Amino acid sequence: MTIRGKTLTILAVAIVAGLSGPALAQAPTQIKQNNAWGSYSANANGGKTCYILSMPTQKQPSDRDHGDVFFMLAQHPGEASALEPQFTVGYPFKDDSKVILDIDGKKFSMFTRGQNAWLENAAEEPAVVAAMRSGREMSLKAESRRGTQTSYTYSLSGVTASLKDIDGCK
Repeated sequence: MTIRGKTLTILAVAIVAGLSGPALAQAPTQIKQNNAWGSYSANANGGKTCYILSMPTQKQPSDRDHGDVFFMLAQHPGEASALEPQFTVGYPFKDDSKVILDIDGKKFSMFTRGQNAWLENAAEEPAVVAAMRSGREMSLKAESRRGTQTSYTYSLSGVTASLKDIDGCK
């Protein structure tokens, strides 16, 4: 396993623990690493959650500590067809700020809460997934609570293969 793969696995464990609470969390299983994206599954809250995730290839400004930063598409128990995009950073976003998700020029707005961001319009989730499947590069622009403008670039290499890995997750 590569260093990036090990880092993603450690990060995946932390994500599941944070999403499901310490008493209910179970370490995720890495299904496979596909270039920049890893696929995972975990049992939590009485169901199986499957997701893919990646870390940015570039963080700006480069002289700041961004903490753990990742983007994931998660399939939650009871939502067999829905993939929920989520962006997480290692610092609190500015209150009531928006994150702009840009996939090869297609832009989507995300609302923030704490260190996380989700699509403002859940009906756009399939469009984001489709854009990620066919895209080459993805970027996100955000603002920290301190007012620092940040941006992150992701490779989309491996998204389609990782999505196939979790297809049919139940």
